[in-house]
Amino acid sequence: MYRRVLHRSLCTATTTSSEASTTSIKTISRDLYKESNFTRLVEKFKKASELERFRTKSGIYEDTVRRLASAKRFSCVRDILDHQKKYPDIDNEGFCSRIITLYGKSRMYRHARKLFDEMSQRNCTRTVLSFNALLAAYLHSRKFDSVQTLFKELPKELSVEPDLVSYNILIKALCETGSFDSGLEMLEEMEKKGVNPDSITFNTLLDGLYAKGRFEDGERLWVSMRGKGIAPDIRTCNSRLMGMAFEKKTKEAVEFLEEMKKDGVEPDVFSFNALIKGFVNEGNLEGAKKWFGEIGKSEFDPHKVTYATLIPFLCEKGDLKTAHEVSKDIFNHKLRVDGSLLQLVVDKLVAESMVSEAEEIVELGKTNKYCRYKLNLAGAEGAEEAEEKKSE
Repeated sequence: MYRRVLHRSLCTATTTSSEASTTSIKTISRDLYKESNFTRLVEKFKKASELERFRTKSGIYEDTVRRLASAKRFSCVRDILDHQKKYPDIDNEGFCSRIITLYGKSRMYRHARKLFDEMSQRNCTRTVLSFNALLAAYLHSRKFDSVQTLFKELPKELSVEPDLVSYNILIKALCETGSFDSGLEMLEEMEKKGVNPDSITFNTLLDGLYAKGRFEDGERLWVSMRGKGIAPDIRTCNSRLMGMAFEKKTKEAVEFLEEMKKDGVEPDVFSFNALIKGFVNEGNLEGAKKWFGEIGKSEFDPHKVTYATLIPFLCEKGDLKTAHEVSKDIFNHKLRVDGSLLQLVVDKLVAESMVSEAEEIVELGKTNKYCRYKLNLAGAEGAEEAEEKKSE
């Protein structure tokens, strides 16, 4: 009986301690999220880092570093990441790799490389894990040539073999520099090394090929991907749809969209955007309007790219009534767009003596709580006078 009571007491104590620890970390996380003063944020983060459990929370680290980097407070990023070196975790490759990656996401590649080099001084083993973290740090920092150099030199120095992640990072760097042929050559090298490409590999290459007008190369790679049994996902399909749009193959694009659905890949707003772009490229007003309408029938809202593609085309074709309605739709969806897009509509409306419609857009721009636009009605008075003369 005594043992059962003691067991329950110990279990309760352990559970209570665990719950308290969890609650403590949640409280700390909320406090860091709410802290708007970056100096205090850094101090609170460093204090929280004393807790071993806190140091396992990669999400909190990523969120805090992202906030500081977005505000261009790179000295603060360096302060909290350098602070991590005082803890025993820094002798662990996994923890080191996390910090290297965080430096990279802040485009602080020199600090990432410094920490990577310090690992050997701490007798911290460097495997393909930390190698990939360093490659990614240079990729995020847009040092694409350096990614290629590191890929060539470091494996020999570290006695490691690049894996799928390594090749995917390299291929991304090559595509960013427009070296698509080199990226395709990496596929051949991967096969020789026994590294099987995945959907990320193909998505990266297909994105670049289709976007840069290398449609036939993209189609060959598409066939190769399917031949390897890799099923296309929505990103892959959208790349192909956009490739068809650039090639003015809207009929084929619409047919492909139906094929996607049959294969269980549901289109998203970017799929619809690709079709709208295709019809715009072909000068087909009704087709572009039809697929804009399809977005309204779906579970998705239009994207700012949707409006940037459709509105100038509507103005060009003289369909100002629709341009007026679509412009109002921007405010309904609380989207931020380039003010020049709305000004284009206002100017066109004024030029066609649709002054009241133009005034409505200008007023919406002034009173919109989400994002205010400084639009002007230049020429509106002249348009009104011209309209009055016509009526006389």
